[in-house]
Amino acid sequence: MKRTMGACILRALMIGLLAGPAGAEEAGGDGVFTLQESILTALDRNWNVKVRKERINEAEAVKNQARADFFPKLSTTYGYTRMDERKTTEPVDLGLFQMPGSVVQVRDNYQWKMTVTQPLFTGFALLSTYELGKLGIDEAELQLELEKLDLVLAVKQAYFRILEADRLVEVAEKAVESLQSHVKVARSFYKVGMIPVNDLLEAEVELSAAEHDLIQAENAAQLARASFNTILALPINRPVRIEDIRSFRPESGTFSGYVDEALEKRPEIRTLDVRLEQTAQSRRLARSDYYPDVSLQYDYIQEGDEPYVEGSPVHDANRWQVMAVLSWTFFEWGKTRSAVHEVDSVRLQLIQTRSALEDQIRLEIKQAYLDLFEAEKNIPTTTKAVEQAEENLRVSRERYEAQVATSTEVLDAQTLLTEARTNYYRALYSHHLARARLERAIGLL
Repeated sequence: MKRTMGACILRALMIGLLAGPAGAEEAGGDGVFTLQESILTALDRNWNVKVRKERINEAEAVKNQARADFFPKLSTTYGYTRMDERKTTEPVDLGLFQMPGSVVQVRDNYQWKMTVTQPLFTGFALLSTYELGKLGIDEAELQLELEKLDLVLAVKQAYFRILEADRLVEVAEKAVESLQSHVKVARSFYKVGMIPVNDLLEAEVELSAAEHDLIQAENAAQLARASFNTILALPINRPVRIEDIRSFRPESGTFSGYVDEALEKRPEIRTLDVRLEQTAQSRRLARSDYYPDVSLQYDYIQEGDEPYVEGSPVHDANRWQVMAVLSWTFFEWGKTRSAVHEVDSVRLQLIQTRSALEDQIRLEIKQAYLDLFEAEKNIPTTTKAVEQAEENLRVSRERYEAQVATSTEVLDAQTLLTEARTNYYRALYSHHLARARLERAIGLL
């Protein structure tokens, strides 16, 4: 027995040394997570949050691409053209002598061209594309905020489920201890012939059922910790200790006040508003095809009949040219008009979606609001029920030991106490969970 105990202590110390630094880094100094520390750890480590942050960088890159289109573009080309033959003009007969013909085409032609193109007017297409890029950043930031809201709710749910699971383990442990004590008394009564064997068997069956419930409660507590670790992007089997929260504060807000706050703060609403702004820019972008594109192009050209393009009898060594270019596709069988109608349809869909979302938000707040007040009313009731059940069990035990009550009465009293304790803890942590869901419905981190 001493060897086994020593081995367990040594193993516990090794686990503590291995897990201690990580726990101190991610939780408080004593390795115990508070609710706030849990939230901050999740926001820092959660993979989905990191994805949303990277999408902001992606949207920033898209905006920068759109901005680059406002500035001149510099390009260069180098080409070689092979003609079928060398051509010259006919000789000119001047009587006393003949003027030879001049070369008008050589077989080998090389050209290098440097081009600078500056858009002057694109029917507002460049401006609309840039504004869409900026709105894309706004949308990505709102999506990050939405991800954080969902994550904070998930952390709170996982946190309070651990607390509830731990308290239910305590309830199951107390039930097992109480039934073990009762079985011990019943066994002693049976040995002296004070009770029949059925009373002893009934007590032992209840004890077995309680031990089974304890195993289930312990497994539920382990699963709650695994879920907590997963949300915080920690090793799934990492030991978890969290700070208990027993106190609760009554809610003082009003349903209409919560709705007004939610319609102002919810990132889903603001995301739809951004998308409505995007449709305005998309409509202007679609209408840009009604207008011509105007640009200014400057070319610097070097030509020759050798690869180093230094001129030839038929080529200038270098030259430049400036062109104002107007390009206008003025008829495409209604394509531009249909594109504008498409954007208008998207805008109407977003307006209708926003109205539906407002109704959904009101329903979410109503549900959380009612759950919160239900749990708030249940806490005093279940507290009193626990006190009454504890007194009932005490009286039943004393009566049983005095042989004026049956074993069944004691077992029933124990069952009532276990149920009362379970209902109390569920009401307490349901209140915290309802508050967390209400805060999520409002849009509060």
